[in-house]
Amino acid sequence: MISAAQLVGTHDVLLITLDTLRYDVAVHALQSGITPNLARILPGGEWEERHTPGNFTYAAHQAFFAGFLPTPARPGRHPRLFAARFPGSETTTDATHIFDAPDIVTGLAQSGYHTICIGGVGFFNRLSPLGSVLPSLFAESHWSPALGVTDPASTQNQVDQALKTLDGVPEHRRVFLFMNVSALHQPNHFYLDGATEDSPQSQAAALAYVDSCLPSLLKRLRSRGPLLGIICSDHGTAYGEDGYWGHRICHPVVWTVPYAEFVLPWEQEAAP
Repeated sequence: MISAAQLVGTHDVLLITLDTLRYDVAVHALQSGITPNLARILPGGEWEERHTPGNFTYAAHQAFFAGFLPTPARPGRHPRLFAARFPGSETTTDATHIFDAPDIVTGLAQSGYHTICIGGVGFFNRLSPLGSVLPSLFAESHWSPALGVTDPASTQNQVDQALKTLDGVPEHRRVFLFMNVSALHQPNHFYLDGATEDSPQSQAAALAYVDSCLPSLLKRLRSRGPLLGIICSDHGTAYGEDGYWGHRICHPVVWTVPYAEFVLPWEQEAAP
């Protein structure tokens, strides 16, 4: 297990949520070779199967920001990377970085991090009180329709926004960069030639597009210093399995998600 307790303060922290990505779709895309950039950073070249604490975006991210990332899909008491301190916790160890704060965003800020949110789906758009709750945790947040679910170039636009934002942060200042990738969420049919409806196949095509956008972001982050990264889905979605459609329901395709945590070294030569 990675020791976040040893890395917080010296490593930038990246959390990317691939909104709505199903575990089976992620695994099939990896095995098909259409996500080569993810393959290079996934530990052992594989996604870890985990269970999400929430079956839709808002619930899952509230849990994530409280320190409850997806749980390994196997029996056991699984220690956590981060935790907000509360009495009686049974999933913290010496490797867990524990914050005296209500959420890990505030906790990282208290540890000297500049916190950045690159929004994607509607719960990050600040267009309503509800859409302002999650991004308001961060010192800096960004959203526009170009970053949202209806723009086929959303991920590249999100990466471009992240790069621009990072350019405004001094290199010595550690950052917590959170990005909610919207491209996997419906509608995603426009990533698959000829498709008119969303499906696991069109979501896989969307993931291939997302994969193509990631290298420049990872390169820029590694040029700043060493990196602790988490890439995962917040929940899956149903495309007619057992008569179910969508999410905010409890079905295996919704609660089973891909997850990866990794550490990448500082590469000064990666600087642009």
